[in-house]
Amino acid sequence: MLRSDHRLALYMDQAFENRTGKMGLGILRYSQNTVVCMIDPTHAGEDSRFLTGIDRDCPIVATTDDAAQLGANVLVLGIAPPGGLIPAEWSPALDRAIELGMSLVNGLHDRLAPRYPQLPDGQFVWDVRCEPEGLGVGKAEARHLANRRVLMIGTDMSVGKMTAGLEMAKSARERGIETAFVATGQIGIVISGAGVALDAVRLDFASGAIEREVCQYPSSELTIIEGQGSLIHPSSSANLPLLRGSCPTHMVLCHRAGMTHLPRHPWVAVPPLTKISKLYEDLAAACGVFPQAKVAAIALNTGHLSPMEAQKAVESAHQETGLPVCDPVRSGGQVLVDAVMA
Repeated sequence: MLRSDHRLALYMDQAFENRTGKMGLGILRYSQNTVVCMIDPTHAGEDSRFLTGIDRDCPIVATTDDAAQLGANVLVLGIAPPGGLIPAEWSPALDRAIELGMSLVNGLHDRLAPRYPQLPDGQFVWDVRCEPEGLGVGKAEARHLANRRVLMIGTDMSVGKMTAGLEMAKSARERGIETAFVATGQIGIVISGAGVALDAVRLDFASGAIEREVCQYPSSELTIIEGQGSLIHPSSSANLPLLRGSCPTHMVLCHRAGMTHLPRHPWVAVPPLTKISKLYEDLAAACGVFPQAKVAAIALNTGHLSPMEAQKAVESAHQETGLPVCDPVRSGGQVLVDAVMA
């Protein structure tokens, strides 16, 4: 739905206080579209590079009108609150964007298109989190593909599975490897322009939805599948459809350095990386029926650490697992690509 001439404003009101700006930050870091500004009255006028840690110029403004005056023609909901529902207090900003002729990109579960049923030509509402039409049940057809299929897995939600996958895809393409990136969440879909929002798909068709996406790229040498959730997270049900739908040949484990328990579920301890890797490997293999996928590398999220602390964390994870380890945001995805292509 996004064309190259669409100029984006990221709606981020209170996202930094609530740490819920995953959509906006992902687009700011990776989207090829021009990002005109972020909308956040609490931080209007502040330095976005300091606030986000992302090396991209992006003014922070207070209102939707400010964004329109800067030339934005698409408002993207950059916030992903728990539960994925749209708070009522956002309505005035969204209504004003429509009045100003802006289009809307919505990655949350609540749909906005019914709210604005009649729009002029060229103005649209893109509800990203919708189930595609024509889905069927999974049949593990991806096992017949001759390419390498890498599933990004994790120890928690929001530990960088999409980010690591995008960095890995970028590094692979720079090496001349024909690479496909299969987005399975709303952020990856908006960035890449294709994919399936897995958490909007009925469970019966979930593995079939992933299978259909993966099988669209039979000629790619490397297909990277964005992961969702975690096997140890109490609310995550995405891992089995991802494993069955993609029939991965390799996996990359994503982990936040120093995390010993799930932040929002502190009663859930994170197992040693070797143990959780084996858990994924055993489930992927399913008694020999499916490919014997192995965890090939660790993508370590060290964004909260100093450079020296990050290097120590990388070395510690390598010593613990014996696997190649890197933070792909700090150093790129080449280490991950090397591990998978070896």
